[in-house]
Amino acid sequence: MAMGAVLSSRSFASPFSSVKKHELKYSTSTQNNCVCSSVLGHRFHQHINRTALFPAQSHSRSTATARHQISGRVQNPALESSSDLLKISNASIKRRVLSRIECFRTSDPVVGGWLKPRRWQNSTATTSESAYVHPEYRLPIRRRADCKAEQYGITGSPFGPSEGHANTILVGDTGKISPWWQQFPRRWTIVLLCFFAFLLCNMDRVNMSIAILPMASEFSWSPATVGLIQSSFFWGYLLTQILGGIWADRFGGKVVLGFGVVWWSIATVLTPIAAKIGLPCLLITRAFMGIGEGVAMPAMNNILSKWIPVSERSRSLALVYSGMYLGSVTGLAFSPLLISRFGWPSVFYAFGSLGSIWFALWQIKAHSSPDDDPELSKAEKRHILGGNALKEPVTSIPWRLILSKAPVWALIISHFCHNWGTFILLTWMPTYYNQVLKFNLTESGLLCVLPWLTMAVFANLGGWIADTLVQRGISITNVRKIMQSIGFLGPALFLTLLSKVQTPAMAVLCMACSQGSDAFSQSGLYSNHQDIGPRYAGVLLGLSNTAGVLAGVFGTAATGYILQKGSWDSVFKVSVALYILGTLVWNVFSTGEKVLE
Repeated sequence: MAMGAVLSSRSFASPFSSVKKHELKYSTSTQNNCVCSSVLGHRFHQHINRTALFPAQSHSRSTATARHQISGRVQNPALESSSDLLKISNASIKRRVLSRIECFRTSDPVVGGWLKPRRWQNSTATTSESAYVHPEYRLPIRRRADCKAEQYGITGSPFGPSEGHANTILVGDTGKISPWWQQFPRRWTIVLLCFFAFLLCNMDRVNMSIAILPMASEFSWSPATVGLIQSSFFWGYLLTQILGGIWADRFGGKVVLGFGVVWWSIATVLTPIAAKIGLPCLLITRAFMGIGEGVAMPAMNNILSKWIPVSERSRSLALVYSGMYLGSVTGLAFSPLLISRFGWPSVFYAFGSLGSIWFALWQIKAHSSPDDDPELSKAEKRHILGGNALKEPVTSIPWRLILSKAPVWALIISHFCHNWGTFILLTWMPTYYNQVLKFNLTESGLLCVLPWLTMAVFANLGGWIADTLVQRGISITNVRKIMQSIGFLGPALFLTLLSKVQTPAMAVLCMACSQGSDAFSQSGLYSNHQDIGPRYAGVLLGLSNTAGVLAGVFGTAATGYILQKGSWDSVFKVSVALYILGTLVWNVFSTGEKVLE
């Protein structure tokens, strides 16, 4: 049975610097008794599966001599000096065949293998002196060693409080291993909860695009009324982009995101009731829903800026944003099924009620920062903070300072250019499929799901690539510029090709590739808010996303005007021009360094 333990990083060396060898004596006995003794000043690395105590002393650069007599049962060791301590308590050892002990040097980068004694012999004799084996080997000074003992299984209970010593170190208590679900990193629990929040966000948003058809038939709404209802969502959504960032930076992302999910879930459930009351009530309800969803992105950005280290930032944000894409896929897939079986109100009741389940988990598992989580391990907290202390929550927003920074304006302008092309494709895509590619409405609806799936896959792929580049030493600034350049130039290339293709299959492929490369923006501009101002990440995202939402509103309206006067080629040319402008602004003015303290 193989056993291993990792010693503390403290050095163990002997005051007797002239001694150069370790002397190990092994014996076996049919009486199942074992005595482990240690010569004064030894460097001894013992490995057991349960609990071991080692001397915590200062030693010299040289090694010393150790003599160990091992048989079958471990007793309290006889120490030849009171200054060295080796205690193994309440443990039993299963004797099999005396094999080898191998020590691995981890402090010396030159030697990267197992250091083996010159010779090992199996012994089955009794405790007579002739049965001992005397291997010799030299060990350099080491700060840490990983040792592996084979062919022995050691069991027993850990030390009690009274069995310790003032100069001892507790190593390797494997009896308290937690289940895997308790060992799951707390920071990734936060990421997964944010992922499901954004999944619900887009499920509740897209259900109206499906339910509006039977609703318009039942209430005799004109196309103009339908357009008014669809746009009412953005009234509230625009209102809380910046406010949501301010609230999140002041009160914490947990409170604000939890509020947002509850708010828009209630508005979703009340939508059928409001529609039956009257059109004004429905418009107010949809605007209220936009208020709830407007705080989601700033609050999420704030909480992840505190929980996620920079080496994991891209992949965590990519996973969360892919929840939006998959939420659109889920909403578009399940809404027709629910409407056909239970009627259009069932979509709002079913999707809205899921928010209560999420909120219950959020209240139990989520915390605004690592300092607020009592169950967070010290090791994970050190990994998250990287030696830096969390700063106090924001009490006032330095607007003049924020708006005076060129990287902030690079974010705002680039977000506008990015969302212009994205919203046009996602809003007008069914019309393009129907008018240009001559697909029927059913085929158009199915093909609308393809870009969302492509974006979900490529967003996560881009996140892993970006974090890998950061871990390999490439500067954060260069990583953000590389990823966002792909997110801009990729769609520009495929939209240019789209106007030249001749077959519907190639057109669909170009659209999917355009959206797939667009998803690399999650590791570019969408990750940059936390880079340049982690304390104001919520406010920064609120600012840039306000510009992005305005791009969606104006771009959607401008596309209709362009199509009245021109063609789809003109629509694509405007988007390509903005993508190129965004690329230039981003590469000239953006940075991955912190510019706001």
